Amino acid sequence: MCVKGFHFLTVLAGLAASGVLQVSGMRIYTSGEVEAVNGTDVRLKCTFESSSPININLVVISWTFRPLGPGREESVFHFQQRPYPPVEGIFRKRIVWAGDVMGRDASIIIREVKFTYNGTYICQVKNPPDVHGSVGQIKLRVVTTASFSELLLLALAIGGGIAVVVILLIIIVSCRRCKKRRQRQMEGNEEAPRKERKDPTVCHPSKAIHLYLSETSIEIDSSDGMISDPSTPSSSSSEDEGPSSDDDDDGDDSD
Repeated sequence: MCVKGFHFLTVLAGLAASGVLQVSGMRIYTSGEVEAVNGTDVRLKCTFESSSPININLVVISWTFRPLGPGREESVFHFQQRPYPPVEGIFRKRIVWAGDVMGRDASIIIREVKFTYNGTYICQVKNPPDVHGSVGQIKLRVVTTASFSELLLLALAIGGGIAVVVILLIIIVSCRRCKKRRQRQMEGNEEAPRKERKDPTVCHPSKAIHLYLSETSIEIDSSDGMISDPSTPSSSSSEDEGPSSDDDDDGDDSD
């Protein structure tokens, strides 16, 4: 009998070591500590894991608040099939549901935090049959102004964003200018007339000037040595001279 009992315990130990037997339970994750400026909104992030499938009709989420000083715990928020914000107390009309049950997110937002909100916020999730497990805690610290590190990070983020936008604008404007210049150059090359190079010594046939040289004769009068007007020989003058010579010959014969 003792041998059988020892053998049974050995088998259980082996199954547990191999991971076949697992203890069901919820695992909840929070940010631990959060700092918020007085009068601003703050998000309390809470996520969870469950070994059982998520059933939105069975999941129960509850948030409670424990102040820094003496005082009792106060209910902050409750979710069961739908969100139930508080209807009384210091958190009335200050809590907004910001989670997603199917996404395993049980976060909430506190609007316009006050100094009286300093304390510990406890996030608890149940997903039957997973109803046992650890709870998540967040310590909220409300301050007058943001710390230097937060201001520095904010300034760097804003400056970096502005620098990126400016660089993008410069690149876009430069690309557009280059594109316009190329278009103008292409349009100018297409519209500019192509001028043919001409020989300055050659005239157009329609404008050519033809020079006609005519033969001229110069007669010199032997009596007075004067140069008479130039005359051009013609057929009519030769014909006139011909008959006169014949007449002279006839006169001689008559004599």
